[in-house]
Amino acid sequence: MRFFNLMVQGTTSDAGKSTLVTALCRLFKERGLQVAPFKPQNMALNSAVTPDGKEIGRAQAVQAYAAGVELDVDMNPILLKPNTDIGAQVIIQGHSVGNMNAVGYHEYKTIAKTAALESYQRLADKYDSVVIEGAGSPAEINLRARDIANMGFAESIDCPVIIIADIDKGGVFAHLVGTLELLSESEQDRVIGFVINRFRGDIALLQSGLDWLEERTGKPVLGVLPYLTGFHLEAEDAVAQSPLKASESQQLHVVIPILPRTSNHTDWDALRHHPNVQVTLIGKNSPIPPADLVILPGSKSVQSDLDFLKQQGWENYLARHLRYGGKVLGICGGFQMLGQYLDDPLALENSEPSSSPGLGYIPMRTELKDGKQLKVRHGQLPQLGNANIKGYEIHSGISNFDTAPVPFALLEDGTQEGYLSADGQIIGTYLHGLFDDADALAAILKWAGATDAQTFDYEAFREKEVARLAKSCDQHMDIDSLIEQCRQFYENSHKMDLG
Repeated sequence: MRFFNLMVQGTTSDAGKSTLVTALCRLFKERGLQVAPFKPQNMALNSAVTPDGKEIGRAQAVQAYAAGVELDVDMNPILLKPNTDIGAQVIIQGHSVGNMNAVGYHEYKTIAKTAALESYQRLADKYDSVVIEGAGSPAEINLRARDIANMGFAESIDCPVIIIADIDKGGVFAHLVGTLELLSESEQDRVIGFVINRFRGDIALLQSGLDWLEERTGKPVLGVLPYLTGFHLEAEDAVAQSPLKASESQQLHVVIPILPRTSNHTDWDALRHHPNVQVTLIGKNSPIPPADLVILPGSKSVQSDLDFLKQQGWENYLARHLRYGGKVLGICGGFQMLGQYLDDPLALENSEPSSSPGLGYIPMRTELKDGKQLKVRHGQLPQLGNANIKGYEIHSGISNFDTAPVPFALLEDGTQEGYLSADGQIIGTYLHGLFDDADALAAILKWAGATDAQTFDYEAFREKEVARLAKSCDQHMDIDSLIEQCRQFYENSHKMDLG
């Protein structure tokens, strides 16, 4: 029997689940396996668009890239996109089924689980292996009923589980032992071992603890993964800070407000790692420094995030910034905010229909509508040297201009996309991922003022980082033994089912 599955669960959020699944997808691929990533339920505002126009979590797009397979909506059948502190948009197999509060979604999980199991089975029928990522921790007692994200799902498909913990946070042995002991007996039986993540120092100093852990739990430590200095992997949800650059290398200072519902903040990863660009992220109640370029990012709740910007003084800051020749780039929700009005006649973002004045820099009006524009795009930038560009659209709402604008991009189907102001200071676009292509990145940096910036190929950089991660895991885990262990687990459970 060739097929096998494996689930990676964590003791906490940000323990390293996404990272380990990415590494395993690459390592299984290198061993000649057709492997697919899978996450039954993902809560994140970073998402990606599949070739057939479906929406899934960004982490699964990275994992599919590592596996060398085309993105498929079945890789993340349930995506929750928070739009309030107690509610989220619920996306099932790429399509929104509406907004739900936490209690409502908890009741809906039975229906959602059916979709997750259907998606998993389609992948299992197609691939040699499915590597599954859990969410948060399996030991969240209040979430165990109707669980579809961790052990509830593992029990449903009868798969082996690895538990990973982050030693850099401290308390790693308590995390692992406590998590295991809070599981039921049948759940404990499917845990085939532990992985300790982000270890710094001499492994000899850790050995006595590893021996104790194995004796205490009866579970092996499958690997101790080292802390990778400067490592980059597109974030599942948390906003990553920028590395500081040497002052003599900086040609462009970019400032970006972090909104309460900022979405797709991986948009500026290429800028964060560009050797000549310094990106500064500005949170709530923080001073806003001078900049060459301001980027207004995407938003899951455009009207409330626009109110937040105004309350934080960005309206006056942008007026002064533009008066002194600075550049502004609005992406998706940020593009809509730069217009004259934001209309919500269906009360999609508020409890009742509403209309809000925008920042007024682009002569357009946006009406929020039910449903989304979900498209993978490519084209050229006619006003920026005809540079090639590729990206993707994920947005609700239709924007209409008072007069025909100068477009930012000319897309593959002849569509004129976005806006470039007559004075060349403002760009608005619905395209996410616009900096990922080296050609577009160079053209936009030149427009923003970095005329002598180095060539930076973000896609090559991402591949180098995935390869570095996989090599590290290969060195510190016995991958061939792990594959055999997973196959044996699957074969034994399958024989029991047949018997």
